[in-house]
Amino acid sequence: MKTKIFLAIMILLSGLTSFAQIKNPKTETVKISGNCDMCKNTIETAGNKKGISKTEWNEQTKFASITYNSEKTTKDAVLKNIALAGYDSELFLAPDAAYNSLPNCCKYDRENKSAETSITPSVNMIDHSGHSEMNKTDAEKENDFQIVFNNYFLLKDALIKSDGVNAADHAKILNASLLAIKMETLKEDEHLAWMKLEKDLKFHAEHIAETTDLGHQRDHFSSLSLNMYTLLKSVKPTESIYYQNCPMFNDGKGANWLSRESAIKNPYYGVQMLSCGKTIETIK
Repeated sequence: MKTKIFLAIMILLSGLTSFAQIKNPKTETVKISGNCDMCKNTIETAGNKKGISKTEWNEQTKFASITYNSEKTTKDAVLKNIALAGYDSELFLAPDAAYNSLPNCCKYDRENKSAETSITPSVNMIDHSGHSEMNKTDAEKENDFQIVFNNYFLLKDALIKSDGVNAADHAKILNASLLAIKMETLKEDEHLAWMKLEKDLKFHAEHIAETTDLGHQRDHFSSLSLNMYTLLKSVKPTESIYYQNCPMFNDGKGANWLSRESAIKNPYYGVQMLSCGKTIETIK
């Protein structure tokens, strides 16, 4: 027990420098299940939000150090995003669909699994205390659309790496988060945008999930990104998002994508043309 506490403290201390950019920081250490480097990438991507939260997970100890802006989000919100990516923590269990969509090497042994502690990708999330998400303050709630965007970015990252298998897995999780959107909870402008985009978003996510062929995935990702851009403009992001363009894709017709990073990392060509493209709009 003392060894685990010591290792958790070491993880916490090692991450302090990288967390310096987060205002009003609060840091907590939480055990999160996982197996490998691919798990580490998915957990940290799901738990990271520029200027708001930063997650560092250790493959050996299974402990994650989570630092977040206490005025912008909560530990629970970060852990829910990680759960929706397929990873159980001490507080929240991943939905079965998210866990089942993980690559085989990432399917860790699930401990203490019970219906009372599992979550579904919806607004009615239950924590270990039994309190409903609907009973929490607005500052404690994680916008369902933000979960959709987080899953989109995981899909984009898989395409950057030209990993068709991982892209299909993340597209399945993205589609699950799209299916979880409840129109009755949306604001008027969000509701109108969602009605127009819902069908196409699900269509392209499903097609990416159904294949590991990168060419086919990237064709649908181009259309998916156009719809995601329109959705993002309607719901207003909580951070700066960069709308970027690849001029070479689709026989020179070009294609766009969304990114949390200003640096160009091209999802349409990966390492073949990683820095090909430019930022055409910054959405705030």
